[in-house]
Amino acid sequence: QVQLVESGGGLVQAGGSLRLSCVASGSIFSINAMGWYRQAPGNQRELVAALTSGGKTNYADSVKGRFTISRDNAKNTVYLQMNSLKPEDTAAYYCNADITRATDMGLYELNYWGQGTQVTVSS
Repeated sequence: QVQLVESGGGLVQAGGSLRLSCVASGSIFSINAMGWYRQAPGNQRELVAALTSGGKTNYADSVKGRFTISRDNAKNTVYLQMNSLKPEDTAAYYCNADITRATDMGLYELNYWGQGTQVTVSS
């Protein structure tokens, strides 16, 4: 019943900016962590940025100083502000979340993925 819906991808010129959004919905007891991953053709999926419920952040070295992850707990939404974009940032970006669900059998922590949104940065 939990879904992650992403938006904000697109085509931009090098040096431009994009803001990605990911909204989590469904039977959510708590969101323990949210993050963004990306995967370019021929590459492994890699962590871009992560944010825990306590506010701890983690960034890939390649995006430090350019990307910022943030969260709106009231809206169950995580954002990725991407500035100074480079052609090597071109990839499909995926939202990821560790979510505790409340069920009749108790609480379960599960990991979820969004469908991905394409970011293309032209030279």
